[in-house]
Amino acid sequence: MNKFLLLIAVIMGMTSCSKPKEQKPPNIVIIVSDDHTRQAISAYGSTITQTPNIDRIAEEGVLLTNAYVTNSICGPSRAVLLTGKYSHKNGFRRNSDSKFESDQDQFVKHLQAAGYQTAWIGKYHLGEDPQGFDHYEILPGQGYYYNPDFLVKDSGKVNRTGYVSDLVEDAAENWLDSRDEEKPFCLVIGHKATHRTWMPDLQDMDKYDEVTFPLPDNFYDNYEGRQAAMEQDMTIDKTMIMAYDLKMYPDDSKDRNITRMTPEQRAVFDAHYKAVHRELDSLDLSGKELVEWKYQQYMRDYLATAESMDRNIGRTLDYLKAHGLDENTIVIYTSDQGFYLGEHGWFDKRFMYEESFSTPMIIKYPGVLKPGTRSDAMVMNLDIAPTMLDAAQVEIPGDIQGESMLPVLTGEAEQGREVLYYHYYEVGEHNVSPHFGIKTDRYKLIRYYNQVESWELFDMEKDPSEMHNVYGDERYQKVQEEMKAKLLATIKKYEDAEAEKLFH
Repeated sequence: MNKFLLLIAVIMGMTSCSKPKEQKPPNIVIIVSDDHTRQAISAYGSTITQTPNIDRIAEEGVLLTNAYVTNSICGPSRAVLLTGKYSHKNGFRRNSDSKFESDQDQFVKHLQAAGYQTAWIGKYHLGEDPQGFDHYEILPGQGYYYNPDFLVKDSGKVNRTGYVSDLVEDAAENWLDSRDEEKPFCLVIGHKATHRTWMPDLQDMDKYDEVTFPLPDNFYDNYEGRQAAMEQDMTIDKTMIMAYDLKMYPDDSKDRNITRMTPEQRAVFDAHYKAVHRELDSLDLSGKELVEWKYQQYMRDYLATAESMDRNIGRTLDYLKAHGLDENTIVIYTSDQGFYLGEHGWFDKRFMYEESFSTPMIIKYPGVLKPGTRSDAMVMNLDIAPTMLDAAQVEIPGDIQGESMLPVLTGEAEQGREVLYYHYYEVGEHNVSPHFGIKTDRYKLIRYYNQVESWELFDMEKDPSEMHNVYGDERYQKVQEEMKAKLLATIKKYEDAEAEKLFH
């Protein structure tokens, strides 16, 4: 190379070093399901079903094995996701009587201010006045599986014919088609599935008809030593309703889930469930045989309802790829909490026991997070808001209680949280007593109040199914004292005055 060409090469090299190509802010897609638990996701090792499209996110990103929620109930969980603050700070403690003040600070508002386009499509469950979103198309309240209404920004209520998972994805893609392609975007897709009453898409109704599911080892739990568990009202045996939950209708004229169907939808629905009903009548079951029949029917409906959601998550991923967006888009899959699939004999959520306290969380972030990896770091849904702001290089407000997950997921930090804090407030629903507590890498301490006044301590290493309450056991006296001290310190850290007052 002659001296002239060498000089040009050096100058070009200096120029490229001094002015690196500006990195575009990442787009963000957060997919939030309802009551979809890790036990029903094949990426988490489920052997009872396959979720190939949720698994795709794990194959291209990080699967979090220790993700948890702060309050295992639908609306409060979404409020935590948006605000990055515990329920006692964002004001939405209970589904039953709380109102979400949407004018409060939310991470999407900071993204908006930084130039992001924002939208929420699907189940919102925080009222009917979303703020921080340039566009929304939300299901009023819980929404319906068939032919649901949507509240559309600037248009009002719109009824659409079809199955809810398909319609939510259609609306999400329509918004993506209409966005300003010069700006980054943050899209939240809220799926109704797999919320009670578990109504599958017509094409999925018979998906699990020939499957017999194994009973969980503690299906016939007697709740010894756990007073709050003993007094709950959420068993498949006593609480699950044959007509409402399992579609064994003597009369369905008052169920809007059914009566809103088109004649064509109704014909397929009736052909499926009336055949199941005839078979049930012919069996003439009672006692444990009937309870176990209910469990099988519940599982078939629950998992079949998840089929369309997983299929439409595949549509989301395909859309991003087809439009050249997948390489600069963060995709998060999570649920508003976990759910019981027969463990302890239950369905539903609420308790701080693992099946409902934990939540699926899988994050794909091309170029930043290594594909096909797992992280055992303890994180919470509280952490999603600051993580998204961190990724977008937007300042995280000082009053956000969550912590960015990026340092631990990229290896910059050695571990995630050392202590997880939980507080459930509802009174009367499924007769689950309000409670708060903490979890560490080995132990869990729970304080029940209001309906039941008691403490529970579990050694998760020796008792992962949480069957043996060792609170008061002399062998765990030191652990008990240490955990109570950690609980009080954590309560003070998060400024939960109500819990501090109850701590004694």
